[in-house]
Amino acid sequence: MIPAPFAYARPTTIDEALQAVAAGGEDVKILAGGQSLIPVMRLRLAAPETVVDLNKIAELRGVREEGDAIVIGAMTTHSDVIGDPLIARYAPLIAEATETVADRQVRHRGTFGGALAHADPAGDLPAVALALDAEFVLAGLAGRRTVPAAEFFVDYLTTALEEGELLVEIRVPKHEGWGTHYEKFNRVAQAWSIVAVAAVVRREGGRIAEAKIGLTNMGPTPLRAAGVEAALSGVEATREAVAAAAGHAAENTSPSSDLNAQADYRQHLVQVLTRRAVTAAAGL
Repeated sequence: MIPAPFAYARPTTIDEALQAVAAGGEDVKILAGGQSLIPVMRLRLAAPETVVDLNKIAELRGVREEGDAIVIGAMTTHSDVIGDPLIARYAPLIAEATETVADRQVRHRGTFGGALAHADPAGDLPAVALALDAEFVLAGLAGRRTVPAAEFFVDYLTTALEEGELLVEIRVPKHEGWGTHYEKFNRVAQAWSIVAVAAVVRREGGRIAEAKIGLTNMGPTPLRAAGVEAALSGVEATREAVAAAAGHAAENTSPSSDLNAQADYRQHLVQVLTRRAVTAAAGL
């Protein structure tokens, strides 16, 4: 199908983009990678008055090191994320999860910030950002503010972005020396996650000093598996201890039932995947 008519703006700076959003009318959509927006526009499930295309804003691309964090520009493509040496060194979980996103064509056009701002609970990157304690830098005409990942994802396809704001960069604390793993279950290659688990584990001696676990598609937003994290803290790093802790993975979740899986199946599956993800991240 053909999208409904719309005005189009293609700014080259963040300030120009913010001005374009402010002047765009009541219904403005941001075009980042366009991998989610364009299909719904073609189906006329969305008919924005104005589309603001961020693809010409060079300052929104790239990865840099800044103190104890790496900073990822919101318009950095998935393919660039996968190949970036800073991400490989300090946050390899991001690259590992991104490699499971759709196919090569989508990863070439889709963007890191676009996937996060879209906030699909079945998307791979929101739970990863949550597990890594990422922070989101939002820009508006009044200035910038920083929102932790735990507060950014508000509801289904809904974030803390306010009217007129843009996600401009994502700050990720360095996790050098941590073990990480992303365990994803889907029916066919390149499909959305039925359930997935992002695990970040720090070992000291023979014990698990700290674990951070993000869950994909176990509710309307990505979730942290707080029960698993608490059960793993300070325990001896054994497969038996990990299996026992993984039994808490479905606590405080609210997965949906759909054509791919019923809620009770997802609650079982998340325990299995958590065990696998933590076992791999802990090097067991």
